[in-house]
Amino acid sequence: MTPIRVPVRLVGMKRIHILGRKNHGKTTLLVELVEHLSAQGLRVGTIKHTHHAHELDTPGKDSHLHRQAGASVSGILSRGMNAVFWSPDSDAGDRYDEFAPHFASCDVVLIEGDVQAAAPKVEVWRAAVAEGLPMAVEDAGILAVITDDPVNVSAPVWPRSDVPTIARGILELLDG
Repeated sequence: MTPIRVPVRLVGMKRIHILGRKNHGKTTLLVELVEHLSAQGLRVGTIKHTHHAHELDTPGKDSHLHRQAGASVSGILSRGMNAVFWSPDSDAGDRYDEFAPHFASCDVVLIEGDVQAAAPKVEVWRAAVAEGLPMAVEDAGILAVITDDPVNVSAPVWPRSDVPTIARGILELLDG
């Protein structure tokens, strides 16, 4: 008798999206937040969202060949790093739910990008490289703007130069 396989979906990953246009400092801020929150004893996960379609696994390598042959999930296990590759379920409502089992031990997950996400979002904005207004002007789903520049938005403004304040604000958003 063949056992019935029931898919398990874990949801509830505590995540926040760090948004901003190109060269506004998303990656730099995310790295600083990881360092700060980790130093506070929190387990921090990160996900980089991209809207570009490209191959993440190296074509021609074994794990890529496994996936091409039909494996629904393919992994790489090494002494220094592990990775899992899978094709996304196009019918999934919130595709981040697919990541939840891998991030279950994290206190917070910082996601770089994804303006379409139905999750808490904050925006990094710098006047020096801006080609317009902050996204928060038109997107009420952005809960705070992170900048050291004067800006006219209805969302709270957190000083970019104050990482502890930003970290505290993010944790309050996620706990609220």
